[in-house]
Amino acid sequence: MANVVEALVPGGKANPGPPLGPALGPLGINIKDVIDKINEKTKDYNGMQVPVKVIVADDKSFEIEVGTPPTSALILQEAGIQKGSGEPNTTIVGNITIAQAAKIARMKKEDILSYELKAAVKEVIGSCVPMGVTAEGMPPKECQKAIDEGQFDDALAQEAW
Repeated sequence: MANVVEALVPGGKANPGPPLGPALGPLGINIKDVIDKINEKTKDYNGMQVPVKVIVADDKSFEIEVGTPPTSALILQEAGIQKGSGEPNTTIVGNITIAQAAKIARMKKEDILSYELKAAVKEVIGSCVPMGVTAEGMPPKECQKAIDEGQFDDALAQEAW
């Protein structure tokens, strides 16, 4: 029977300390090999917390599954800010473009509930509301209405899904 270890690790900077080391140690596998492989797979998410699942088989072989960081972490990275606003209805801390929202939607494609890019972008922009981040310089809810009205159809048509 396989053992599964799940943890949130910093992208590209996992180390043998907690939470991974103590969980993997008793399983008798080479922890350095696991850490190296995790860091290789998560280097694109540098500076973000990334969900990782290490599946260890009985023969001591292992497989690593890497999830995507939370939508809010991807928004912070795209907006170039450290954290969201403490008062999202009054204090605006950043802005993302439709192209950036589409990029985030593509990164989250496996986890997102939408079947088409337009809806997925609206879902990402909805995550901006509690963070105090605007979209295309307007409040997120207004931007979602603009998307519904077709104002960004040309920009979205250029994006891959």
